[in-house]
Amino acid sequence: MPSITVKGMSCNHCRMSVTKALEALPGVSNVNVDLLSGKASFDEAAPLDPAVVKKAIEKIGFEVVG
Repeated sequence: MPSITVKGMSCNHCRMSVTKALEALPGVSNVNVDLLSGKASFDEAAPLDPAVVKKAIEKIGFEVVG
């Protein structure tokens, strides 16, 4: 289960935006975003390019830091 750290989330709306952005990626399921730690984890049907994940998060105004 891949995990990333998202910087800039401050409320439940932010958490839901990140969840929806990740769920929109092909083959992604079981997205779990923890607001307090900034960690987002998900299952992937096939390995995703980390650049694709980063772009999806940055497109909605957040930063991937790890």
